Amino acid sequence: MKISYNWLKQFININWTPEQTSALLTDLGLEVEGLEKYQSVKGGLEGVVVGKVLTCTKHPNADKLKITTVDLGGETPVQIVCGAPNVDVGQMVPVATIGTTLYTNEGEAWTIKKGKIRGEESHGMICAEDELGLGKSHDGIMVLEETVKIGTPAASIFDIENDTVFEIGLTPNRADAMSHYGTARDLKAGLLQKEIKVELITPSVSAFNVENRTLKIDVDVINKELAPRYCGVTISGIKVSESPNWLKHRLQAIGLSPINNVVDATNYVLHELGQPLHAFDASKIEGDKIEVKTLKKGTKFITLDGIERELHEEDLMICDAEKPMCIAGVFGGIDSGVTEKTRSIFLESAYFNPVSVRKTAKRHGLNTDASFRFERGIDPNITEYALKRAALLIQELAGGDITSDIVDIYPKKIEDFQVRLSFENAKKIIGQEISKETIKSILTSLDIKVNNVTETGLGLTVPAFRNDVQREADIIEEILRVYGYNNINISKKLNASISSMSRFEDFKVQNTIGNQLAGQGFFEILSNSLTTPNYAALSAQLKEAHNIEMLNPLSNDLSVMRQSLIFSGLEAIAYNINRKRQDLKLFEFGKTYHNYSEDKTELKHLTLFATGNQNAEGWNSNENQKNDFFFLKGIVYCVLERLGITRFNETPIKNDLFSEGVSLNLGKTTLVNFGLVTKKVLKFFDVSQEVVCADFNWDAILNMVKHNKITFKPIAKYPAVRRDFALLLDKEVTFESIYKIAKQTEKQLLKNVNLFDVYQGKNLPEGKKSYAVSFTLQDENKTLNDKQIDKIMNKLQANFEKQLGAELR
Repeated sequence: MKISYNWLKQFININWTPEQTSALLTDLGLEVEGLEKYQSVKGGLEGVVVGKVLTCTKHPNADKLKITTVDLGGETPVQIVCGAPNVDVGQMVPVATIGTTLYTNEGEAWTIKKGKIRGEESHGMICAEDELGLGKSHDGIMVLEETVKIGTPAASIFDIENDTVFEIGLTPNRADAMSHYGTARDLKAGLLQKEIKVELITPSVSAFNVENRTLKIDVDVINKELAPRYCGVTISGIKVSESPNWLKHRLQAIGLSPINNVVDATNYVLHELGQPLHAFDASKIEGDKIEVKTLKKGTKFITLDGIERELHEEDLMICDAEKPMCIAGVFGGIDSGVTEKTRSIFLESAYFNPVSVRKTAKRHGLNTDASFRFERGIDPNITEYALKRAALLIQELAGGDITSDIVDIYPKKIEDFQVRLSFENAKKIIGQEISKETIKSILTSLDIKVNNVTETGLGLTVPAFRNDVQREADIIEEILRVYGYNNINISKKLNASISSMSRFEDFKVQNTIGNQLAGQGFFEILSNSLTTPNYAALSAQLKEAHNIEMLNPLSNDLSVMRQSLIFSGLEAIAYNINRKRQDLKLFEFGKTYHNYSEDKTELKHLTLFATGNQNAEGWNSNENQKNDFFFLKGIVYCVLERLGITRFNETPIKNDLFSEGVSLNLGKTTLVNFGLVTKKVLKFFDVSQEVVCADFNWDAILNMVKHNKITFKPIAKYPAVRRDFALLLDKEVTFESIYKIAKQTEKQLLKNVNLFDVYQGKNLPEGKKSYAVSFTLQDENKTLNDKQIDKIMNKLQANFEKQLGAELR
């Protein structure tokens, strides 16, 4: 939310710096995330001064240029080459001096420099209004009043607004602060705690008067539950035109684009008081009647953005006698808005059901300033006041008369909240005692009425606009935020209890593996559990019927709970690659959600992703070392080994997720699937480089870890012996088969089998390859002799020849 400091000071007389004010707002819970300078003319016309044209002669080398001398108030006049057709002797003109920075309409900066134009020196620029950002005309230079003093800074004679804008990260519960008035109300309470008494200045509506009753629009609120209060009035004889500069500056400062004086007035009151309003062209209201109701499902309606939408049966609509005109509290229709031809309007101010507005806005993917406020709950008792304020402002800007009585349909008043506060509970929750008088002062400054006072507590009435303050705990929070969290003493004594828990607790195991992966160069990601239902079509392993759908989705892309972490990880990879970060190693712990028949199931997973190069580019790095299948396999085995899981079966897999993959299983339980992600899936995410991925069944792994027994053995005293074989094998033979035969041949003394070289090509028979394999032998009780070693190696050779058809090279 953007708040203009100049606008804020219309409600509260404060002479603090913006930085001081932002600090107090943050202490009050309205966190100021940033300060932004606003200038109605970018650059503030700094360096632009008033000059007088003393001479004006034709340029000797250009027919359309003139050489002028201009008095800028200095010791000597300056020479300026000017191409404007209307420049003449005696004119008072704005001059951009050497070093002045001006801005194009697109916001690009350019600086005035000393130079030569067609051979003649030029020491500045006589400016047109579009060159200064004061208008759109480029027909000629600006000619100022003769009474303006030479050398006067241009910024002092033009209507230029300089402002500071607060960017406030407003929490959803603070609907009362979604306006300049609401922010000023909080600021007043905060200043009072600093013993600075200020009055809250509210716009007067005493001038509101019904001039005649020539245009009556009947209003019928059919669905009173969705529209608890609805007000309206007509204004006739208006002239729709451009808004004055002061109004434009206010709206532009907070990021709004001015449209016309009527629409700008409604937007102004929206951000001033927090009450959304809507102006209908009265001539387009059929039957001179407004009906507030829902329509049948599938009704077509074109909104202001030109998009045709299908209405839901629960969407509240503002209709005339024949057609819908506006989605209540959300967005207007294309055919009923104010245009330059509008001469009379029906001005609406209402309180709509927050839940209804929120559902409608999300259903249609609309997020407007009006819906942002309605769906959080505005003040139901400011409706008529805001209507009068807006009507008077429109009269001021566009003329016209009030031509009807105010229609105010409010059948059941929304009552204030009654809350009881215990002083003892306040002391217990806050952590220290705050005086009763201070508590009463804080609550009164927040418009919370103190009905009765006892020794033990207070009876309070909370205004309806504070829909987030309905319990004693809410009252205590209000007291604490205004009193100041920084004013609460911190205890010098800290009490803590020691809990006994197993080292195999889920979070401890997760932290252990997370730290290990981080040490191996991986970065942890946290992705949204909500995702798009379209992902179910990417894999036969996922079923659309198993999706758990959200009742009120934020958008179509966030309408179901995820069935897999793989796709959210690929989203993160695509996002990074699109921002020139191609070398990635990521991991995520998270849950997947499945709707199996009657049961809804949550499953824990760990996913790993790697793509690009293993190391950053450098003079001593191997840039060809990729994050490939074998790199990921090593990481997967490291994770399992760290958890003490060493017994499992390895099975090749190939499916619609992995073009080349492996599944590690223990019995019927799958521990992890990993491999190279298919090009089809990568193409869906617009990723063109290879990605390897591993998906751990974390629930199964945690269950295994809890039953693992830790065993220790001493380091062997006797040396290990290494022997190598260069084996000539058929191309189809895998290293895994060599490993298994070796382990079956010698179970006690063979400690390690390693493949350290692979060769295919020249000097080998067709269909053959060469594996260089090392074997590490060790006896933990004695030193091996050559006779024992040779016996084992001969047995290994024989088994390789017999079972694999191997030959020694």
